[in-house]
Amino acid sequence: MKVERVAILGGGNGGITAAADLTQKGFLVNIFESKRFCKDLQFIKKNNEIAIEYKGKKSVEKINLITDDLEKAIKDCQIIMITVPGMGIEYFAEILAPVVKEDQIILINSAPAMASVRFVKKAKEMGIEKDFKIGETNSLTYATRAYVNEGRVDISLKAGKVYLAGYPSYNTDEVFNACVQIYDCFVKADNVIVVNLENPNPLVHPGPTLLNAGRIDYTKGEFWLYKEGITEHTVNIVKAVENEREAVAKALNIQLEDTKQARINRGYFANEDKPLHELFNTSPVFQHIKGPASVEGRYMVEDISTGLVLWSDLGKVLNVPTPNIDSIIVLGGTLIGRDFYKEGLTLDSIGLGHLKNKEDILANI
Repeated sequence: MKVERVAILGGGNGGITAAADLTQKGFLVNIFESKRFCKDLQFIKKNNEIAIEYKGKKSVEKINLITDDLEKAIKDCQIIMITVPGMGIEYFAEILAPVVKEDQIILINSAPAMASVRFVKKAKEMGIEKDFKIGETNSLTYATRAYVNEGRVDISLKAGKVYLAGYPSYNTDEVFNACVQIYDCFVKADNVIVVNLENPNPLVHPGPTLLNAGRIDYTKGEFWLYKEGITEHTVNIVKAVENEREAVAKALNIQLEDTKQARINRGYFANEDKPLHELFNTSPVFQHIKGPASVEGRYMVEDISTGLVLWSDLGKVLNVPTPNIDSIIVLGGTLIGRDFYKEGLTLDSIGLGHLKNKEDILANI
């Protein structure tokens, strides 16, 4: 399959950035946004233009189509890219599953949340049985800020290495061969469990955010987690979560990249011999990221519910203890009054509750 046209579903930071970047690369790009949010794109829709800046180079890119008509947006597109937070996947499954063709590739390009599994599950609940060519990444392919009301994006990083897997895993080759045409940073992962365990956010965000909750409340948004919240002591929580994540992966015969090497490979860390907390503090990308502004933001809610809860559940199935992960889930829930075990992702909640051991998981993913 030769990729020439890409539909991007979601007009937030990732979607607007991808639209400008892929247009700059020579692809014909359509943006879909729901009627509820499409009004936010009015500035861009005036001329269908997005200004893009990366490494000091600026250009203005002409987007082919911006619409709230999904069928128009995806017509004749080889790749349909969904760039929304994990909590929005079921909505997009509801509207996309009935109209997508089986030869169109669905790429979920965001922080992973077993989104491809949930997409297929939702489609089946709707009575739709298609051989979806769907896959997901372990991270958004950019570090970026989009100023939608100004029609511009400022890219601080194009990721150097991003994992991609299809679901089921026998679709990975077909999904990868199409998607690598638009992003040469993609590397095949064995399955979506690997992709989920390689998600950098649950590893780094919830623990330090929890430990800095008082500071976040006090400063009312004047807080930089990576620069001031990850210290010589709070980084020990990151390391403890990493050890438990690696133990879960090992029980599945999965080899993960460690925290430092993963971020060097993706371009977030300089390749320097410094303690881990200093690499976060001085990262050319991370040190400029402000926030979280609230303990009730995605650093806690999304990264616990779609990340740590699943890692904990995998640990239970595989008889791997995860005491630090479990502590963050419980205390994070207590902090903001939520039951993350009840609302978060588990094998059961994503339709895989029948998988009771390593062999079951690897055979059905």
